[in-house]
Parts: sequence; structure tokens; C-alpha cells
Amino acid sequence: MKNEQQAVQKGKFPYRLGFGILFGLLGWLVPYLGVNSTLLPAKIQQIAPGQKVQIVALLATIAMIVATIANIIEGALSDRTTSRWGKRNPWIFLGMISTLVCFYFLTKVTTVPGIIINWSLFQVALNMMVAPLVAFIADKAPKKYRGSISAFYGVGMNIGTPVGTMIASHYITNVNSGIYIFMVFEIIFTIVGLLLVGDGSNKGEKVEKLHGSELIEAFSFPIHGDIKDFYLAVFGKLLFVSAQFIITGYQLYIFTDYMNLSSASATHNLSVMSMILLVAGVSFAIIGGPLADKFHSLKLLVALSTVAMGIGVAIPALDPAPWTMFVYAGLSGAAMGMYNSVDQALNVTVLPNPNSAAKDLGIVNLANSLGQVFGPIMASLVIGFSGYRMIFPMAGIMCLVGAGLILMIKKVH
Repeated sequence: MKNEQQAVQKGKFPYRLGFGILFGLLGWLVPYLGVNSTLLPAKIQQIAPGQKVQIVALLATIAMIVATIANIIEGALSDRTTSRWGKRNPWIFLGMISTLVCFYFLTKVTTVPGIIINWSLFQVALNMMVAPLVAFIADKAPKKYRGSISAFYGVGMNIGTPVGTMIASHYITNVNSGIYIFMVFEIIFTIVGLLLVGDGSNKGEKVEKLHGSELIEAFSFPIHGDIKDFYLAVFGKLLFVSAQFIITGYQLYIFTDYMNLSSASATHNLSVMSMILLVAGVSFAIIGGPLADKFHSLKLLVALSTVAMGIGVAIPALDPAPWTMFVYAGLSGAAMGMYNSVDQALNVTVLPNPNSAAKDLGIVNLANSLGQVFGPIMASLVIGFSGYRMIFPMAGIMCLVGAGLILMIKKVH
């Protein structure tokens, strides 16, 4: 890592940092999304088919509450950690071990209460990895390369969703085997990511002692400094991700219940949709970061991506047939690719306090966790009231509002 820091000082691009963030992100994202979007609903369908939509929504609600608390606390503790392995690595490694334990016990659980308890503990474990990993961008990325380093994160985000679904779709009728595959995947990719980033010892780093209001602020949402742009970014991201997961959270049921396909046909169409998402997402993620660095257009790229997502998520309302999900996959994949490639650079720019980077970036990225929960909750309410068709225009409207919030940000061009 020392050689890379010297290279950065000479103006060379920090490739190890970029690929380390990419692998580290894939280490938790692919297993999480594969299980959350496909294998967990499949297991719930086996245990309680009559209440599956309500149970998914209940799980999402509990996960949202737990993830919110865990993300803030664990991100703040990461900011204040000193060790021979650095401030981020110990948390990421502990999170990996803890999520693996939760995945293992998920294969053994046979009741709805057991799933709820397991998934709540999983959210605590997962956020040990999420907040510290994204803080590497603030810690180590030179300002001139921030957009391009963010693009590595964006590529990972766009690989994670379709690859997780593609792998999981082959294990809908054999959920436990799918979970074991994801456990092996997580170990390999997380460790490779940590080795590439190579976060060295920070034992000599001074950490100020906190008292009174400072202690409260260190473990809470930002309330001082230039916070307006920060919260516009948070809520813009929340609406974008929520709209995405209105579809992703119920994609299996959209094919089987809204489009009336068999499980075998649903599996095939999930794989096709995931491949379209992968190709479109990665293609646009690769070009997004360099475009942002070249033209200094972070805000506009994020807003346009959010509008494109809004169009994509509304398409399946036109016809309950697989072709609409494929069009959705193309549009939303391109949107997610561009969005995710520049989003982290925008987030770093609007931070109110660089000394609490992991905690504050964790709050921004909490919109990912909350969106993955809030979206399915909203979808569940609409499905129960009027069926599946109305969830698609609702998701489109959420994206348009989110784009408006992003355009209101003043600090970023």
C-alpha cells in the first residue's frame, strides 16, 4: 500500500484501491442481494405460502429499523478505531464472520419467528461491512480521481444485483445449497478486497475523547455544518433505491403472480432479466465515473439517471408479460450503472465533517439499506390494496421526486 500511495503522489491512478473496493463490495453485496431478493422469499414461500407478501414486508420493516441503528453506531465506531490492521479492516472482517454465521443458521431455520430473528441479527452483522468499506473512498481516494474510484464502487453495485439474482435463481427449489454457495463467494471476495486495499496500521492515530453533546453527535445524524445538501443527497438516494427495490423485492412474485408464469418459466425469465441488468449496468458504470471527472457533472448525471430509472420501473404496468421486465432491466440497468458510478463521489463531496466519514457516509448509504426495505413495504401495501399493476407507476413517481431533490443540491455541479 505504501508503494501505491507513492504512485498516487506522482499522479498515477490508484488501481489497487479501486479493485479492492470493487472486490470488497461484491463480497457482501452479491450474497446479500441473492438471498434477500430471491432465496429468502423462496424459503418464506415454502414455510408460509399464504402470508408470503405480508411476511416479506414485515421482515423488511424490522430490517429497516435494525439496519438504521446498526449502520450509524458501527460507522461511528469505525471512525474512532485504532489498531495494527487499520480503522476499517477489523470491522469488515468481523462483519464477514458474523454474516456467515447468520447465513448458516438461516439454512437451519424452519419457522417465521426464526427467520425474523435471524434476519435482524444479519442486518447488524452486514452493516459492520457496509459503512467501513465505503469510507475507503473518503479515506484514500485523491480528489482528482474520486469520480473514477467511485466508478469501481458503481460497477460493483451493478454487478451485485444481477449476479446475485442469477446465482440465486438456480436454487429456488434448493435454498440451502444456494446459501452455501454465497457463503464461499463472500469469504473469497471479501478477503481479496481487504488484501488489495491494504489498510495499514493506524495505532499512533490520535482520537479525541468525546463528552456530552460531542458524544451524542458522534453517534447520531449530522446536525451542524452545511447539512442541507447532505440530506438532499440522502433522500434523493432513498427514493431512487426504494423505487428499484419495489421491483427487485417482489421480482419473483411479479413473474409468478402478476404475469402468471410457472416457477420454471419464472426462473428462466429472472436469468434473462438479470443478464440484461448486468450488461447495461456495467457498461454505463464504466463510463460514468470518468465522464464525471472530465466534465465535473456529478449532480446532472445522478439526476438524469434517476429520471431514466423512473421510466424503466413504470414500464411493466403496460402489460403483464415478460418483455416489459426486459425493457425495465435495460433502462434501469443503464440508470443504475450511471448513478452508482458517480453517486459515491457526490456523497463524499456533500459530507458535513470529513472526520466522521464512515458514520456520515454510512447514513447516506443507509438509503441503500432503507430503500431495499422501504420499497417492498410500499409495494406490499399497494399490492394488498389494488394488486401488482399500480406498484410500477408509484415507483416511477418516486424517482421523479428523487431527481428533483438531487437538482436542488448547491455544493455540487
